[in-house]
Amino acid sequence: MEYRFKPKWVCSQEIVINVENGVIQEVKFIGGCPGNTVGVASLLKGMKVEDAISRLKGIDCGGKGTSCPDQLSKALEEIIKK
Repeated sequence: MEYRFKPKWVCSQEIVINVENGVIQEVKFIGGCPGNTVGVASLLKGMKVEDAISRLKGIDCGGKGTSCPDQLSKALEEIIKK
């Protein structure tokens, strides 16, 4: 199932996530630093949602208190709640 998330306080404008049976199939960041976001998306493919959350949650970018990976963890937490 595809989910869309609007991150806050980061360069990415949207995160599109495809999850099937609790496993991440695909992640696409719209905007942001392509090298970093494509790399993160590639590493997460095939990972359980819960494992991704535990690895990404709390990562900071430039003292913002959040980052694109942290915002992705928040999106994944919303998916779990549904």
